[in-house]
Amino acid sequence: MSATAQITGLNTYLDAFSRRQQTTQDEPAWLRHLREDAFGHFCDLGFPTTHDEDWRFTSLSALVKENFVSASESPAAVSVQQIAAHRVSDSAARIVFVNGRFSTALSDAQTLPQGVRAGSLADIIASSPASLENHLARYANIRNASFTALNTALFEDGAYVEVERGTILKKPLHVLFVSTAESAAAMVHPRTLLLVGENAELSLVEDHISLGGGAVFTNSVTELVVGAGATVSHHVLERENRNSFHIATLRIQQSRTSTVRAHSVLTGGALVRNNVHPVLAGEGAECLINGLFIGGERQHLDNFMMVEHASPHCASHQYYNGLLGGHSHGVFHGRILVHKDAQKTDAKQTNRNLLLSDDAQIDTKPQLEIYADDVKCTHGATIGQIEENSLFYLRSRGLDEASARQMLLLAFAGECLDRIEDGPVREYMEQSVDAALLGASRYQGGQP
Repeated sequence: MSATAQITGLNTYLDAFSRRQQTTQDEPAWLRHLREDAFGHFCDLGFPTTHDEDWRFTSLSALVKENFVSASESPAAVSVQQIAAHRVSDSAARIVFVNGRFSTALSDAQTLPQGVRAGSLADIIASSPASLENHLARYANIRNASFTALNTALFEDGAYVEVERGTILKKPLHVLFVSTAESAAAMVHPRTLLLVGENAELSLVEDHISLGGGAVFTNSVTELVVGAGATVSHHVLERENRNSFHIATLRIQQSRTSTVRAHSVLTGGALVRNNVHPVLAGEGAECLINGLFIGGERQHLDNFMMVEHASPHCASHQYYNGLLGGHSHGVFHGRILVHKDAQKTDAKQTNRNLLLSDDAQIDTKPQLEIYADDVKCTHGATIGQIEENSLFYLRSRGLDEASARQMLLLAFAGECLDRIEDGPVREYMEQSVDAALLGASRYQGGQP
């Protein structure tokens, strides 16, 4: 990426930040200072390049050269019928954001049980900002992560969910982010804050879709704060259009004996970067990171995992599967960091990939960084193609070649889906995977 492109890109966001400042006059001083500090870090850092080790396999030149404008500057009407198919059955509530802004008309959060609060982050900032000061942007790093810094400076709205101590939400929450750009390149920076109290339980789906076909830059940051003994299942489903850029950061802060299951399914976008960073800060915490990415055409899907063990007797397990056809490019970079005091750590990292065409490619880099001496840590990665013996066996049982290949792809994807708790969320994600696999199978011969 050239220096000229960097400067041009930074000027675009400088203009956006200047306009954003004019609309934040009523925000508390601590938040305005936070935004200014974050934008200063973004300007110092610039956009990552392939010279940065954590971005060595992903070029951002296509994103940087676009002249994005805020999606909220061109509001679009979305009807209930347009998003009718995007609904998790039997959910506790659905919270909908259109081009980064909360939609009261499309949302349904009136029947939440006592002890659960869910809605617009912008509304919470306006009504009770003091309740956010100790949590908002206190976990996601703005000092060395430029996209997190940019989101912190520019976010307008996002989801806010609070589950009080001891509250068990039996049905899932559905948070739906809709982009509608048709022509002008638009950007949106959704910010989500999830606060789960001690011994509480929450299941949540974070869902990103496109209704328009235009280029959209989504720069999403989610901070998940999990109290002692709490259990959280967090699901991400990304299926935006093939002209979109999607940068997502999930930062998880876990207290003692808490359990987090973070699942992600990535099927859309031209360029996608999925950052997941749990910190097991309390003794006895457990974390499962489970993901599936499916690419075709010329998609670029990059997954960066940083699992940080900061306390003893914690366990983490990463399982990521990639299915890549056409000229698509996948990346898995998983790092397990075990701090000096994190004795008795149990950590595992596995990345498996299937290349469906000669032109698809995968870069995988599992990594361990251990500073404790009493740990059990393993990592591994595999890259392969559909096994001809398995294909022959299915065809010998009467299946045609296309059906046999589809069955093998479903089995490979099913390894990740089976780790999601059986119920409406899993059914919802399975539908998206089935559609993506049908698309991926079209590009097994390497044609764009």
